[in-house]
Amino acid sequence: MHASPRLYAFDMVKGDRIEGRLEERGWSQAQLARRIGVSQQTIWKLVNGASNTTKHLRQIARELGTSEEYLLGETDDPTPQLGEKQLAWRGPPSDVPDGTVMIPQLDIGYSMGGGSVFTDYEQTAMIPFPREWLRPLIGGTFGDIFVARGEGDSMMPTILDSDVVIIDTAQKTIVKQDRLWCLNYGELGMIKRVRMQPDGGALIISDNPAVENFTAYDGEVQAIGRVIWIGRRV
Repeated sequence: MHASPRLYAFDMVKGDRIEGRLEERGWSQAQLARRIGVSQQTIWKLVNGASNTTKHLRQIARELGTSEEYLLGETDDPTPQLGEKQLAWRGPPSDVPDGTVMIPQLDIGYSMGGGSVFTDYEQTAMIPFPREWLRPLIGGTFGDIFVARGEGDSMMPTILDSDVVIIDTAQKTIVKQDRLWCLNYGELGMIKRVRMQPDGGALIISDNPAVENFTAYDGEVQAIGRVIWIGRRV
């Protein structure tokens, strides 16, 4: 089940706060729009007050490293606010071991079969990983990665149903063949291998030979990020 949008009739996004966070990161409105998967006009409207509501508020806040409450003017503290139910780490911040980085786990239902809608998602936990172990795997910063669970069996035996994966959203350009990618295909999310074709198409490959591969053309598929780690219970 996906999280319902937080917005109510009285929730109004503060455009100047979005603009301020963009300036701190050195990002343009277009860059934020690409990271979220919306048009630049959508962000422009929020920043300039032409629109003051959006179903993408949670994702905007995450990309800008802040909270929904801050962007709505409910708090002046830009630090992300995590409810107790969201934390996998139950101890106080001082109890987090040295050399550990906390990575958000998102309930976005990336499918390894036919796909599932992931426009809205819920952060369900913060998972600790060793900082020095994780650093060589990532293409950007620790803020660019998240943990998710695969669904379905189309990537067996590489990825089993409910396996945990780490996805690096800083790696979006498909430059090496047959790597594992988290993809947006229309409004469907999936984890697949990708092989670029001479005619410009992208062959979307399932490791399970019982699942048919297909070719996407003309921007039908966008890379959300590269799968950089797979884990499972034994």
